[in-house]
Parts: sequence; C-alpha cells; structure tokens
Amino acid sequence: MASVLSVSQLNKYVSFKLSSDIKLKGVAIKGEISNFVCHFKSGHMYFTLKDSASQVRAVMFSSNASRLKFEPEDGMNVLAVGNVELYERDGAFQIVVTELVPMGGGAVSDGIEKLKKKLLDNGIIDEKSKKPIPRVPKKLAIVTSADAAALRDILSITKRRYPVCDIEIYPALVQGASAADSICSSLKQADMSGADTIILTRGGGSAEDLMAFNSESVAMAVHTCKTPVVTAVGHETDTTIVDYVSDMRAPTPSAAAELCTPDISEVISAISLLERRLNKAFEYILDKKLSALNESTSILKSLSPERWLEAIDNELARRLDRLRYAMESKLTNAESRLMKDHAMLTALSPFGVIDRGYSITTKDGKVVYGKNDINAGDSIDIRLSDAVLTAKVNTINEIKDK
Repeated sequence: MASVLSVSQLNKYVSFKLSSDIKLKGVAIKGEISNFVCHFKSGHMYFTLKDSASQVRAVMFSSNASRLKFEPEDGMNVLAVGNVELYERDGAFQIVVTELVPMGGGAVSDGIEKLKKKLLDNGIIDEKSKKPIPRVPKKLAIVTSADAAALRDILSITKRRYPVCDIEIYPALVQGASAADSICSSLKQADMSGADTIILTRGGGSAEDLMAFNSESVAMAVHTCKTPVVTAVGHETDTTIVDYVSDMRAPTPSAAAELCTPDISEVISAISLLERRLNKAFEYILDKKLSALNESTSILKSLSPERWLEAIDNELARRLDRLRYAMESKLTNAESRLMKDHAMLTALSPFGVIDRGYSITTKDGKVVYGKNDINAGDSIDIRLSDAVLTAKVNTINEIKDK
C-alpha cells in the first residue's frame, strides 16, 4: 500500500521536483498577457500568459518589475523568461518571471481591435446615432445573469432612488461559449417589452470572462435595439466592444442604476417647483385675460347702440330745451311787441279819441271830413263813446277862422 501524504506534503514534494528540474530554469515563453494586475503596495505584477489553446499563471516580483522599460497590459504579446515553480498554498504551478520583453499586440487583442475598426467603418459605432436615455423611465429591462451580484446592486439602488419604476429581468448567460447567443436572445426580448431603457450588465471578471461582450453578434444585437441600451460590464477599468456600441456606458452596474433612474425626492421637488411655476403662469395669464376682457367690455359699451341712443336722447333733449327757450323768448318778445302795438293802436284809435269826448260823423257809412262831404237835409250818424246818434242836417255853417 502506497504511503499516505498530506496535501502540504504533496505540494512540497512537487515543488521540490519542479525547482530541481534544470529544464524548468530560465525557460523563455512566448504568450499574450491577460488579467494583468500590479499590486499598488508591493509593486509585484500578477498576470496570465496564454495562447490560443492554453494559459499559465505568472508573477514578476517588484525587484525585477522595477527594471522594466515599458508598462505591461492586457493583450500585449511578450517573451517571458523565468523559472517554473509551484505556489504551494494553491497547489498551482506558475512562472516566476525575471525578464519580460514586449512583442506587440496579441491575437485576441488584435481581433478586438479589428472588430472595433469594422464597426467604426460600418457606422455601427457612431456618437451621432446614440439614443438619449429617458430621464424618468416607467420601465427598465435588465439583461444579466439571474444570480449576479450586479443585478442585486441595480435592484437595490433602483428601489432606493426610484421605487415606482417597473423592472423586468431577462436572464442570460454572461460568460462561456453560449453567452453571446444567450445575451442576443434576451436583448431581443427586452427590446420588445416596451421598456424605456435596457441595462446590459455583468460584474467583474477576467478578460476571458468578458469575451462575450466583445463579440460581433452581441454588438449588433445592441445596435439593432430600438430601446436605448446602457452597458455596465466588468469593473470601471474594463471596456468592451458593446460599450462602444451602446447608447451609454456606465463604469459599474451601480452607476448604471443611478444613470437610468432619477432620485424620487428630486422628482418630487421638481414637480412642486413646476406646479408653483404653473400656478403663477396661470394667474398671470388669467390677469391678462381679465384685463383684456374689461378693456373689451369698455370698448363695447362705448360702441353699443344703447350708448349711442342715449347720446342721441341727450342731444335731442338739449336741442328741445334750446328750441323751447327760443320759442318762449320769441313769444315773450311777440307778446311784448303786441302789448306795445296794442297800446299804440289804442292811443291812435278813433274810439280812444271818442272816449275823450270827441265823436265821429258818418253818412252812408263814410266818414264826414268836411262841408264838402255833406249837404243840408242829409241823414247822418254820430258815433259817441257809448252810443250812435242818427240826426238830420239842418244847416251847414262854415268855420272862417280855422
């Protein structure tokens, strides 16, 4: 029966075998850097070297990393020289890199750049075609893994900021070989749901984990959505192809939730402000309308037939007064002249003379003025003030000293 070893004993043995194998000392490996991290305190660099079929972990301690003349990054092709060792705690072998030489971009990185250029040339990546994100959505559609921490973050923030928003979740695989097709299918359903905005998201992961979001099919699915799409894929430092194609990129899922929903307290304040402005505007318009109405009423009154008839009545009354006054004045004058004439006629009347003791003699109705108008024996009438005497002329005696 073989001896029983503990895990630590096994790892120590394998570590010893690796470290004692001279063929694993100073090996030179060509590969593409992925998942690159530089520890901000220690300065140690941790990354993965990969090719189209395999990958291996690598570490470059700060004593060697500080001599580098370039900054390693994901997608960079490099030649790494180092020793193959076992990291006993995890039981994983790795290359402890002592030298690192850049060799240009990697195949994966080149593929992403080619796809990006293709999308740019075809107008798929175009700032002018990006749709605006509704400020106050009624409904959000979220495309992500059903059990993702990113989904919980979005739901928590949305509930706090804008609890009245309707949210629908469209589950999708977000990594692996079937992820791209799954995301495309869920995006299509979300686009037909009537949502105001779609959030396409997943949490952080390695570059390989995010590869579905660098696929052309997902990029085209985002581009063909009629609904605005906000992407929040990986960490703030991760940028994928769909981030260029989408209508807005959020650095994190939490940020996506804040970008897509308003703060309800701000909405209430804005509504209150608008209500006050609306009331003031209404009062201003009402005052203007009332002022215009009063002015129109005044104009109508000034032009109304009733007012015109009233003016005519007043003018007619005024003219009647003037006519009455003129007539009365004429009558008074006429009466005065009549009385004056009457007095004059009375003074000149023969009957007035008679009243003073004189008489009028007539013959055959004609006044007798002198001796030539009468003959002895004629019958005459003598008109006194209160009687008429009929007499016969006996003699006619001429008056010599007249």
